[in-house]
Amino acid sequence: MPAMMTRREAIRLTAAAGAAAIASASDVDAAASQPATKVNFKVPSDACDCHTHVFGDPRAFPFAPGRTYTPERASVAEMRALHRALKLDRVVIVQPSVYGSDNSCTIDAVRSLGEARARGVGVIDETTVSESMLDVMDRGGIRGVRLNLETFGQTDPETARARLLATVARVKPRGWHVQIYARLSVIEAVGDEIRASPVPIVVDHFGGARASLGVEQPGFQTLVGLVQSGKAYVKISGAYRTAGPVREPLAPGAGPDYADVAPLARALVAANPQRIVWGTDWPHPDSSQVPGRAATDVTPLLQIDDGHLLNQLPLWLPDAAIRRQILVDNPARLYGFGGRG
Repeated sequence: MPAMMTRREAIRLTAAAGAAAIASASDVDAAASQPATKVNFKVPSDACDCHTHVFGDPRAFPFAPGRTYTPERASVAEMRALHRALKLDRVVIVQPSVYGSDNSCTIDAVRSLGEARARGVGVIDETTVSESMLDVMDRGGIRGVRLNLETFGQTDPETARARLLATVARVKPRGWHVQIYARLSVIEAVGDEIRASPVPIVVDHFGGARASLGVEQPGFQTLVGLVQSGKAYVKISGAYRTAGPVREPLAPGAGPDYADVAPLARALVAANPQRIVWGTDWPHPDSSQVPGRAATDVTPLLQIDDGHLLNQLPLWLPDAAIRRQILVDNPARLYGFGGRG
Protein backbone atom coordinates (compact mmCIF):
# COMPACT_ATOMS: atom_id res chain seq x y z
CA MET A 1 0.00 0.00 0.00
CA PRO A 2 1.47 3.41 -0.98
CA ALA A 3 2.61 5.62 1.86
CA MET A 4 0.29 8.48 2.71
CA MET A 5 1.49 11.86 1.40
CA THR A 6 2.55 14.26 4.13
CA ARG A 7 1.06 17.74 4.41
CA ARG A 8 4.43 19.28 3.44
CA GLU A 9 4.67 17.08 0.34
CA ALA A 10 1.13 17.99 -0.64
CA ILE A 11 1.89 21.69 -0.35
CA ARG A 12 5.06 21.27 -2.41
CA LEU A 13 3.20 19.34 -5.12
CA THR A 14 0.42 21.94 -5.26
CA ALA A 15 2.94 24.77 -5.56
CA ALA A 16 4.77 22.96 -8.38
CA ALA A 17 1.54 22.41 -10.25
CA GLY A 18 0.65 26.08 -9.89
CA ALA A 19 4.03 27.17 -11.22
CA ALA A 20 3.68 24.81 -14.17
CA ALA A 21 0.26 26.26 -14.95
CA ILE A 22 1.68 29.78 -14.96
CA ALA A 23 4.45 28.72 -17.31
CA SER A 24 2.11 26.87 -19.66
CA ALA A 25 -0.05 29.97 -20.00
CA SER A 26 2.81 31.73 -21.73
CA ASP A 27 5.28 29.52 -23.48
CA VAL A 28 4.00 26.09 -24.45
CA ASP A 29 4.88 25.49 -28.12
CA ALA A 30 5.45 29.26 -28.51
CA ALA A 31 8.29 30.66 -30.57
CA ALA A 32 8.94 34.23 -31.63
CA SER A 33 9.44 34.73 -35.35
CA GLN A 34 12.84 34.31 -37.00
CA PRO A 35 13.78 35.61 -40.46
CA ALA A 36 12.81 33.39 -43.37
CA THR A 37 14.46 35.66 -45.95
CA LYS A 38 18.19 36.37 -46.08
CA VAL A 39 19.34 39.98 -45.97
CA ASN A 40 20.16 41.02 -49.54
CA PHE A 41 22.31 44.12 -48.97
CA LYS A 42 25.45 44.99 -47.01
CA VAL A 43 24.43 45.96 -43.49
CA PRO A 44 27.01 48.37 -42.00
CA SER A 45 28.88 47.49 -38.81
CA ASP A 46 27.20 48.67 -35.60
CA ALA A 47 23.77 48.81 -37.23
CA CYS A 48 20.95 49.04 -34.69
CA ASP A 49 17.46 47.62 -34.42
CA CYS A 50 15.85 50.50 -32.52
CA HIS A 51 12.55 48.90 -31.57
CA THR A 52 12.21 45.46 -29.97
CA HIS A 53 10.59 43.94 -26.89
CA VAL A 54 11.38 41.04 -24.58
CA PHE A 55 8.66 39.02 -22.84
CA GLY A 56 10.21 37.01 -20.04
CA ASP A 57 9.14 34.10 -17.89
CA PRO A 58 6.02 35.35 -16.04
CA ARG A 59 7.17 33.60 -12.89
CA ALA A 60 10.15 35.97 -12.75
CA PHE A 61 8.57 38.96 -14.49
CA PRO A 62 4.80 39.08 -13.76
CA PHE A 63 2.51 40.95 -16.11
CA ALA A 64 0.67 44.05 -14.93
CA PRO A 65 -2.94 43.45 -13.82
CA GLY A 66 -4.16 46.34 -15.99
CA ARG A 67 -2.63 45.09 -19.25
CA THR A 68 -4.72 44.96 -22.43
CA TYR A 69 -3.26 41.68 -23.74
CA THR A 70 -1.03 38.76 -22.69
CA PRO A 71 1.79 37.80 -25.09
CA GLU A 72 3.68 34.60 -25.59
CA ARG A 73 7.26 34.58 -24.39
CA ALA A 74 10.09 36.09 -26.46
CA SER A 75 13.54 35.60 -24.98
CA VAL A 76 16.91 37.29 -25.18
CA ALA A 77 18.30 34.11 -26.78
CA GLU A 78 15.72 34.36 -29.57
CA MET A 79 16.60 38.02 -30.02
CA ARG A 80 20.28 37.14 -30.37
CA ALA A 81 19.40 34.62 -33.10
CA LEU A 82 17.25 37.23 -34.87
CA HIS A 83 20.05 39.79 -34.97
CA ARG A 84 22.67 37.27 -36.05
CA ALA A 85 20.49 36.50 -39.05
CA LEU A 86 19.88 40.19 -39.77
CA LYS A 87 23.57 41.11 -39.26
CA LEU A 88 22.65 43.76 -36.70
CA ASP A 89 25.09 44.51 -33.85
CA ARG A 90 23.04 46.80 -31.60
CA VAL A 91 19.53 46.86 -30.22
CA VAL A 92 17.13 49.06 -28.29
CA ILE A 93 14.69 47.17 -26.07
CA VAL A 94 11.46 49.05 -25.45
CA GLN A 95 9.37 48.42 -22.34
CA PRO A 96 6.10 46.80 -23.49
CA SER A 97 2.78 47.90 -22.03
CA VAL A 98 2.10 44.49 -20.46
CA TYR A 99 4.63 45.20 -17.69
CA GLY A 100 3.28 48.64 -16.76
CA SER A 101 5.97 50.67 -15.02
CA ASP A 102 7.87 47.63 -13.70
CA ASN A 103 10.93 47.80 -15.94
CA SER A 104 12.66 44.74 -14.48
CA CYS A 105 12.34 42.52 -17.55
CA THR A 106 13.60 45.22 -19.92
CA ILE A 107 16.55 46.10 -17.67
CA ASP A 108 17.41 42.41 -17.26
CA ALA A 109 17.44 41.97 -21.04
CA VAL A 110 19.65 45.04 -21.59
CA ARG A 111 22.12 43.83 -18.97
CA SER A 112 22.15 40.34 -20.48
CA LEU A 113 23.16 41.74 -23.86
CA GLY A 114 25.72 44.15 -22.41
CA GLU A 115 26.47 47.87 -22.53
CA ALA A 116 28.28 47.74 -25.87
CA ARG A 117 25.27 46.22 -27.59
CA ALA A 118 22.02 47.23 -25.91
CA ARG A 119 20.05 50.18 -24.57
CA GLY A 120 16.53 50.39 -23.16
CA VAL A 121 13.49 52.64 -23.21
CA GLY A 122 11.43 52.38 -20.03
CA VAL A 123 8.00 53.35 -18.76
CA ILE A 124 7.30 55.47 -15.69
CA ASP A 125 4.27 56.83 -13.88
CA GLU A 126 3.70 59.66 -11.46
CA THR A 127 3.08 57.59 -8.35
CA THR A 128 5.16 54.41 -8.15
CA VAL A 129 8.44 55.29 -9.90
CA SER A 130 10.66 57.20 -7.50
CA GLU A 131 13.87 59.09 -8.25
CA SER A 132 15.87 56.20 -6.80
CA MET A 133 14.11 53.86 -9.22
CA LEU A 134 15.06 56.21 -12.06
CA ASP A 135 18.66 55.88 -10.85
CA VAL A 136 18.37 52.10 -11.13
CA MET A 137 16.94 52.44 -14.64
CA ASP A 138 19.77 54.75 -15.66
CA ARG A 139 22.42 52.34 -14.40
CA GLY A 140 20.56 49.55 -16.21
CA GLY A 141 20.99 51.18 -19.61
CA ILE A 142 17.66 53.00 -19.91
CA ARG A 143 18.05 56.12 -22.05
CA GLY A 144 14.47 57.17 -22.63
CA VAL A 145 10.88 56.82 -21.47
CA ARG A 146 7.97 55.65 -23.58
CA LEU A 147 4.60 57.38 -23.44
CA ASN A 148 2.23 54.75 -24.81
CA LEU A 149 -1.13 56.31 -25.63
CA GLU A 150 -2.18 54.17 -28.60
CA THR A 151 -2.29 50.75 -26.93
CA PHE A 152 -4.64 52.08 -24.27
CA GLY A 153 -6.81 53.98 -26.76
CA GLN A 154 -5.94 57.41 -25.33
CA THR A 155 -6.66 60.00 -28.02
CA ASP A 156 -7.72 63.05 -25.99
CA PRO A 157 -5.36 65.94 -26.85
CA GLU A 158 -5.45 67.49 -23.37
CA THR A 159 -4.59 64.20 -21.71
CA ALA A 160 -1.77 63.64 -24.18
CA ARG A 161 -0.44 67.16 -23.63
CA ALA A 162 -0.47 66.86 -19.85
CA ARG A 163 1.22 63.47 -19.85
CA LEU A 164 3.87 64.58 -22.34
CA LEU A 165 4.78 67.67 -20.31
CA ALA A 166 4.93 65.68 -17.07
CA THR A 167 7.15 63.01 -18.65
CA VAL A 168 9.50 65.58 -20.18
CA ALA A 169 9.90 67.23 -16.78
CA ARG A 170 10.84 63.91 -15.16
CA VAL A 171 13.49 62.91 -17.70
CA LYS A 172 15.06 66.29 -18.47
CA PRO A 173 17.59 66.22 -15.58
CA ARG A 174 18.87 62.84 -16.78
CA GLY A 175 19.37 63.72 -20.42
CA TRP A 176 16.91 61.06 -21.56
CA HIS A 177 14.46 61.32 -24.43
CA VAL A 178 10.68 60.76 -24.57
CA GLN A 179 9.24 58.25 -27.03
CA ILE A 180 5.59 58.65 -28.02
CA TYR A 181 3.34 55.91 -29.37
CA ALA A 182 0.23 57.70 -30.63
CA ARG A 183 -1.76 58.28 -33.79
CA LEU A 184 -1.19 61.23 -36.13
CA SER A 185 -4.09 63.26 -34.77
CA VAL A 186 -2.53 63.15 -31.30
CA ILE A 187 0.96 63.99 -32.60
CA GLU A 188 -0.51 66.96 -34.45
CA ALA A 189 -2.36 68.12 -31.32
CA VAL A 190 0.84 68.17 -29.24
CA GLY A 191 3.01 69.59 -32.02
CA ASP A 192 3.71 72.83 -30.14
CA GLU A 193 4.85 70.90 -27.07
CA ILE A 194 7.15 68.75 -29.21
CA ARG A 195 8.67 71.85 -30.81
CA ALA A 196 9.29 73.40 -27.39
CA SER A 197 10.60 70.24 -25.72
CA PRO A 198 14.00 70.57 -24.03
CA VAL A 199 14.63 66.83 -24.59
CA PRO A 200 14.54 64.79 -27.81
CA ILE A 201 11.12 63.43 -28.80
CA VAL A 202 10.94 60.13 -30.67
CA VAL A 203 7.74 59.13 -32.49
CA ASP A 204 6.97 55.42 -32.90
CA HIS A 205 5.97 53.50 -36.02
CA PHE A 206 5.65 56.23 -38.67
CA GLY A 207 3.55 58.28 -36.24
CA GLY A 208 0.66 55.87 -36.74
CA ALA A 209 0.31 56.88 -40.40
CA ARG A 210 -1.67 54.57 -42.68
CA ALA A 211 0.10 53.69 -45.92
CA SER A 212 -3.16 53.46 -47.86
CA LEU A 213 -3.86 57.15 -47.17
CA GLY A 214 -0.55 58.42 -48.57
CA VAL A 215 1.56 61.42 -47.67
CA GLU A 216 -1.38 63.84 -47.77
CA GLN A 217 -3.31 62.14 -44.95
CA PRO A 218 -4.27 64.44 -42.06
CA GLY A 219 -1.40 65.04 -39.67
CA PHE A 220 1.39 63.50 -41.72
CA GLN A 221 2.74 66.79 -43.01
CA THR A 222 2.86 68.04 -39.42
CA LEU A 223 5.03 65.04 -38.59
CA VAL A 224 7.23 65.75 -41.61
CA GLY A 225 7.59 69.34 -40.43
CA LEU A 226 8.65 68.25 -36.94
CA VAL A 227 11.31 66.01 -38.46
CA GLN A 228 12.46 68.72 -40.86
CA SER A 229 12.91 71.20 -38.01
CA GLY A 230 14.95 68.66 -36.04
CA LYS A 231 12.42 68.68 -33.18
CA ALA A 232 11.44 65.03 -33.51
CA TYR A 233 12.90 61.70 -34.45
CA VAL A 234 10.65 59.17 -36.17
CA LYS A 235 11.02 55.40 -36.11
CA ILE A 236 10.33 53.92 -39.52
CA SER A 237 9.56 50.73 -37.64
CA GLY A 238 6.94 48.00 -37.82
CA ALA A 239 6.17 48.68 -41.49
CA TYR A 240 3.67 45.81 -41.47
CA ARG A 241 1.54 47.84 -39.04
CA THR A 242 1.63 50.91 -41.28
CA ALA A 243 0.79 48.81 -44.34
CA GLY A 244 -2.44 47.58 -42.78
CA PRO A 245 -3.74 44.23 -41.52
CA VAL A 246 -1.06 41.56 -41.18
CA ARG A 247 -1.09 39.13 -44.08
CA GLU A 248 0.25 35.60 -44.29
CA PRO A 249 4.07 35.67 -44.36
CA LEU A 250 5.54 35.58 -47.84
CA ALA A 251 7.77 32.73 -48.94
CA PRO A 252 11.51 33.44 -48.67
CA GLY A 253 12.66 35.60 -51.57
CA ALA A 254 9.17 36.88 -52.41
CA GLY A 255 8.85 40.39 -53.82
CA PRO A 256 8.29 43.49 -51.70
CA ASP A 257 4.89 43.70 -50.04
CA TYR A 258 5.40 47.07 -48.35
CA ALA A 259 5.52 49.20 -51.48
CA ASP A 260 2.71 51.39 -50.17
CA VAL A 261 4.88 52.31 -47.16
CA ALA A 262 7.75 53.57 -49.35
CA PRO A 263 6.32 57.09 -50.00
CA LEU A 264 5.93 57.67 -46.25
CA ALA A 265 9.46 56.49 -45.49
CA ARG A 266 10.98 58.54 -48.30
CA ALA A 267 9.10 61.70 -47.29
CA LEU A 268 10.33 61.44 -43.69
CA VAL A 269 13.92 60.72 -44.69
CA ALA A 270 13.93 63.52 -47.27
CA ALA A 271 12.77 65.94 -44.57
CA ASN A 272 15.78 65.21 -42.35
CA PRO A 273 17.78 61.96 -42.51
CA GLN A 274 19.46 62.84 -39.21
CA ARG A 275 16.16 62.34 -37.39
CA ILE A 276 15.20 58.88 -38.62
CA VAL A 277 15.87 55.50 -36.98
CA TRP A 278 14.74 52.01 -37.97
CA GLY A 279 13.37 49.03 -36.05
CA THR A 280 11.72 45.65 -36.50
CA ASP A 281 9.13 45.81 -33.69
CA TRP A 282 10.13 42.18 -32.95
CA PRO A 283 8.66 39.91 -31.58
CA HIS A 284 5.57 41.51 -33.10
CA PRO A 285 3.01 41.40 -30.29
CA ASP A 286 -0.66 41.50 -31.20
CA SER A 287 -2.31 44.06 -28.94
CA SER A 288 -5.46 44.38 -31.05
CA GLN A 289 -8.78 44.10 -29.29
CA VAL A 290 -10.71 41.05 -30.47
CA PRO A 291 -14.31 40.34 -29.37
CA GLY A 292 -14.39 37.49 -26.90
CA ARG A 293 -10.66 37.62 -26.13
CA ALA A 294 -9.86 38.61 -22.57
CA ALA A 295 -6.75 40.56 -21.62
CA THR A 296 -5.51 37.50 -19.74
CA ASP A 297 -5.88 35.15 -22.72
CA VAL A 298 -2.49 34.35 -24.27
CA THR A 299 -2.27 36.07 -27.64
CA PRO A 300 0.09 34.50 -30.21
CA LEU A 301 2.92 36.65 -31.47
CA LEU A 302 2.62 37.66 -35.12
CA GLN A 303 4.87 35.67 -37.43
CA ILE A 304 6.57 38.43 -39.43
CA ASP A 305 9.55 37.80 -41.73
CA ASP A 306 12.07 40.32 -40.42
CA GLY A 307 14.56 39.55 -43.18
CA HIS A 308 11.97 40.61 -45.72
CA LEU A 309 11.20 43.64 -43.57
CA LEU A 310 14.85 44.75 -43.43
CA ASN A 311 15.22 44.26 -47.17
CA GLN A 312 12.77 47.11 -47.71
CA LEU A 313 15.43 49.63 -46.66
CA PRO A 314 17.46 49.58 -49.90
CA LEU A 315 14.20 49.73 -51.87
CA TRP A 316 13.11 52.80 -49.93
CA LEU A 317 16.61 54.28 -49.62
CA PRO A 318 19.04 53.31 -52.39
CA ASP A 319 21.81 55.54 -50.99
CA ALA A 320 24.07 53.41 -48.76
CA ALA A 321 25.37 56.50 -46.94
CA ILE A 322 21.85 57.46 -45.86
CA ARG A 323 21.15 53.89 -44.77
CA ARG A 324 24.29 53.99 -42.64
CA GLN A 325 23.17 57.26 -41.08
CA ILE A 326 19.80 55.73 -40.15
CA LEU A 327 21.10 52.35 -39.00
CA VAL A 328 24.31 53.46 -37.25
CA ASP A 329 24.92 57.17 -36.74
CA ASN A 330 21.51 58.33 -35.57
CA PRO A 331 21.04 55.49 -33.02
CA ALA A 332 24.57 56.03 -31.70
CA ARG A 333 23.78 59.68 -31.03
CA LEU A 334 20.27 59.21 -29.68
CA TYR A 335 20.94 56.21 -27.40
CA GLY A 336 24.56 56.92 -26.45
CA PHE A 337 26.29 53.93 -27.99
CA GLY A 338 30.04 54.35 -27.71
CA GLY A 339 29.60 56.84 -24.86
CA ARG A 340 27.00 58.64 -22.84
CA GLY A 341 24.46 60.30 -25.14
